[in-house]
Amino acid sequence: MSLFSRSLFFSFLLFSISPLSWGQQDQTAKPQSVAPAPPLTLQQAIQIGLENNYGIRLARTDEQIVSNNVTRGNAGQLPAVNGNFTRNFTRNNVRQQLGDQDPRIANGAESNQLNANVALNWTIFDGLGMFIAYDRLKALEKQQQQITRATIEESIANITDAYYNVVRESGKIRSLEEALNIGQQRIDLTQGRVDVGVSAKVEVLTARVDYNADRSLLLQQQELLSAAKINLNNLLGRTTVIDFQPTDSIVVTAGLRAEEIVQGVLDKNPRLQQARLGVDVARYERRLIRADRWPQVSLTSGYGLTRNINGAAFFGTQLATNVSRNQGLNYGVVATIPIFNGFNQRRLEQNARVVEEQSRLLLDQTRLNLDAETEQALARYQNRLQLLELEEENILLARENVNIALARYRLGLLTPLDLRVAQRSQLDAEVRLLDIRYQAKQAETTLRRLSGYLVQEATSQP
Repeated sequence: MSLFSRSLFFSFLLFSISPLSWGQQDQTAKPQSVAPAPPLTLQQAIQIGLENNYGIRLARTDEQIVSNNVTRGNAGQLPAVNGNFTRNFTRNNVRQQLGDQDPRIANGAESNQLNANVALNWTIFDGLGMFIAYDRLKALEKQQQQITRATIEESIANITDAYYNVVRESGKIRSLEEALNIGQQRIDLTQGRVDVGVSAKVEVLTARVDYNADRSLLLQQQELLSAAKINLNNLLGRTTVIDFQPTDSIVVTAGLRAEEIVQGVLDKNPRLQQARLGVDVARYERRLIRADRWPQVSLTSGYGLTRNINGAAFFGTQLATNVSRNQGLNYGVVATIPIFNGFNQRRLEQNARVVEEQSRLLLDQTRLNLDAETEQALARYQNRLQLLELEEENILLARENVNIALARYRLGLLTPLDLRVAQRSQLDAEVRLLDIRYQAKQAETTLRRLSGYLVQEATSQP
């Protein structure tokens, strides 16, 4: 048989092994399918996290405690009314003697005393300290609200990153499965060549080695996907064995404007708002300490009943029982004027001024740190957008290159090594594209969190 006839026969044999027959073989080899995992969207994950995440729940309980403390009674503006009741019983042996007279003795004399009253104490002036204290409580409530908001935003950002990480790892598994499909085609084509005597068995063995290497990568990737799902379930506050299938793809918004992000950081960032409220709280604390220099005026009033029954009362030489009873209303004014307390007042005021200055420094430091984080996130976001555009173009070239390489390999015009290089190039391009897209989405999420829009957008989506 001539060289041309052998080539013609080999080409006819390769084309007779159609992709349809490969698909049928793979289909028959598949095990029995299992029930698919339930779908999970990003919005559903966020809603579950808002309800179950332990960090958010703890922050909300702290906010509830601080909110409960915002009362005028806690600030000292309302009177305090107390009811008191006392009942005492005594049993004594009494001996009385006047001069040289015979002693008067009463053994086992019983007495009892009853005291019941209602007392009112109402501070009506304390240097305006009670009003300052109330404003301080309201500032603390607003500060805790910002802490809760920051916790919610950080949790939503973590959930978003974890969700898209599951999407990324799932995409890598699909890329590896596609690589395995190409590897299986390579094995079948190479085996066909060996069967007609135009290739050596070593090529089949090499193809199987490469195929097993890709299977090993797939097993490792499945482990990474499982870890990513466990991490997301943990953030959602639910058991880690729950399986799910993410339905949202990684879509990066390319229209974020730096001016809007920076303005959002200044206006809505909860960490910055928390630092600003910290300055207000420190100012109220300094004014509250200074109010102690003023006199404190209180109104007191009460209504009481006192009854004494003395079983050892002597009237001359006669032992009798004496009963006395007092009942009535009392009222008055109490004024306390601070004069000297060992210079402690001045020390407390000095420390309060230092604390206020510290809160201002903390505000400046927070603003500076947020500026740095925003600039870094913007630079990362813009860089990842450029890389994403490049990788999206590159993946089209890699896929086209694999299709051409596979077709040439079927015709015997390409070596197994070149096909493997093209296959690995496509797989690497797929992985890079998934990583860059995930990193770009991370940068976008960071910018939205810093600008304070993340909670609003997450809760407003249907």
